[in-house]
Amino acid sequence: MRFLLLLFFIYSLSFSQTIKDISNVVGIRDNQLIGYGLVVGLAGTGDKSTFTMQSLQNLLRNAYIKLPTSSISSKNAATVMVTAKLPPFARQGDKIRIKISAIGDSKSINSGQLLLTELKGVDGKVYALAQGTIIADEKNLTTGYIYEGATIENEIDFSLKDERDITLSLFKNSAKDADLIETKINKRFGKKLATAMDTRTIEVTKPDEISIVKFISMVQNIELDSSFKKKIIIDINKGIIVTGADIPIDPVTISRDNFSLRIKKTKLSKSQWEDAAINRGVDVGDDVKIADKPVVEINNAMINTQQQPTVSDLVRAMKVMNLSISDIIDTLKMIKDMGALDVDLEIRG
Repeated sequence: MRFLLLLFFIYSLSFSQTIKDISNVVGIRDNQLIGYGLVVGLAGTGDKSTFTMQSLQNLLRNAYIKLPTSSISSKNAATVMVTAKLPPFARQGDKIRIKISAIGDSKSINSGQLLLTELKGVDGKVYALAQGTIIADEKNLTTGYIYEGATIENEIDFSLKDERDITLSLFKNSAKDADLIETKINKRFGKKLATAMDTRTIEVTKPDEISIVKFISMVQNIELDSSFKKKIIIDINKGIIVTGADIPIDPVTISRDNFSLRIKKTKLSKSQWEDAAINRGVDVGDDVKIADKPVVEINNAMINTQQQPTVSDLVRAMKVMNLSISDIIDTLKMIKDMGALDVDLEIRG
């Protein structure tokens, strides 16, 4: 079945990004955690790999039950790798999301129970303990998540309290952007605080009268020129798309197997424009010019928009059409490749 999606636009929007959108503060970052775990309670979809049987044997031995590996034949268990991100300034007792991936020949780990698993950093230290019921990915039943599935047990020793300066690191190497950020910060505070050390690094000294947290907030929210690209973040596994509400899409036509997309202009009649103007509280005279009207058409259903179609309009429409996350991602990539969308795509697995 083919769907028809039409988006029309009326005018361009101006938008700007902040320093936070294109840089991060050095030292404030996530840390990767990893662990080896055992999932039980699978309804015959587990695996019979050697390492799974050995893991079960070790688990039973800890419970003072001695059995040879050869006598264990259950397919209700599976060995998995567990990964997570330790957020900056995470504290003991905080909950974090974990991802679980089967490493044997298990057919599904959905609804399985992950037994207590240590999550370690690259230094070999245990930072979190994970356990809980797995929700598998609908498209890949051998991977899944447990939201708030791990509890932070140890914290990374990093404090901002006594810091006298911060270092900004650009996501992309750019002498122009580094110079602009230096200029913007110095102009914002009225004195020389920022110095671009190279084309990606800017060092910024904190004024004595401002706390470090407030200073970082002020710096990160300094607006830059509108020439900077916006970002769209897509989480494939969760099916979540995060985008700003003001990212416009230029005219473009895309035809795919199950739907077609066209973005173009359409003219309003005089009466249509008068109705639209009245709704907006605008006076309409005899010399009013017929304007372009933005419209989203989904399978012959018309939805009016008040401005140039944006990424959020498009994604919302595609969600209404029940298109898969892969179709949405591929479409956004094609629009970007055709030059109709000036944005950075960040795909998260």
